[in-house]
Order: sequence, then structure tokens, then C-alpha cells
Amino acid sequence: MSLHAQQFFDDILQLPLHQHAVVGDALYAAPQPNSPLRLRIDFAPTITRGEYNGLRLRVIHPEQGEVDTALLRFSEHGTFERRDAARALVAGMDGYAVIRDWHSSGPDWDRADGTGLRAAIEQYVHLWFPPPAVSRPPARPVAQSTPTPGASPRTR
Repeated sequence: MSLHAQQFFDDILQLPLHQHAVVGDALYAAPQPNSPLRLRIDFAPTITRGEYNGLRLRVIHPEQGEVDTALLRFSEHGTFERRDAARALVAGMDGYAVIRDWHSSGPDWDRADGTGLRAAIEQYVHLWFPPPAVSRPPARPVAQSTPTPGASPRTR
């Protein structure tokens, strides 16, 4: 069964990325116009087939390949706190803070909260794809008072 990646990225994460597309189970983005760097976000697998405990972010250069990788775990960003509380799951229990793609009832992220993940991804994107510098007009010099000839200096 598919992970329904498009639905996860659209409904749960709602990332404000410049140009992006979901291909298979991964999101590809060009967060900064005219940059050769690309961002790939996919699901981070556990040792169990079809089970994922977070997202893997990768910065990719077309000639140099993978430049950086980061792993954002669902448990560290509160993604499934409500879902797992409703299921009476706590850390260390099977199924806690993971998604699985073998459920026939559809996506395994009922009651997921993407706020923490979205904030972490936005920080990561800002680090690797900083917004272009805004050109500012040159600073105007501060007007200096000129002493009047014959005036006495002020005392302090």
C-alpha cells in the first residue's frame, strides 16, 4: 500500500516552498530560485519493513550529490501525540510515533499535528536556502552641527 505521501505533505505539513513536487514517496523542492541546490524530503524507515519514524531531509547538488542530511523524528516534534494518546500508546510501545504503510484503512496519520515538523523543516530550509539579501539604499550621513564663527563653546 502507498504511504499517500502527497496527502501527507499537502494536508499535514503544508510547507511554503517555492517550487516543489511529490514524486512517489518523496517531496522534491527548489526552495531558492536560481540555486543549484535541491531539497528532498522522504520518510525515514525503521528496521521494520514499511514502518517510518520520521522524515529525512537531504540537500542535493546536481554535480556534488548529497551535501547534507537531517533526520526529524515524529516523536521529537509531537507529530502523533494526539493519535497515540487516543490509542493509549506511550514511548517504547509498538506503534508509538511511527507510521506504517501496511494498513488497509488508509493513511496512518489520523490526528497528526505537523506544526513541530513544519517549523523544523522551515529552519533547515532557511539555513541551506537563505532568502536573498534585500538591497538597501545607502545610509545617509547624519547631519553634524557646524560651529558658528565667534560663538563661545558650550560647557557641560
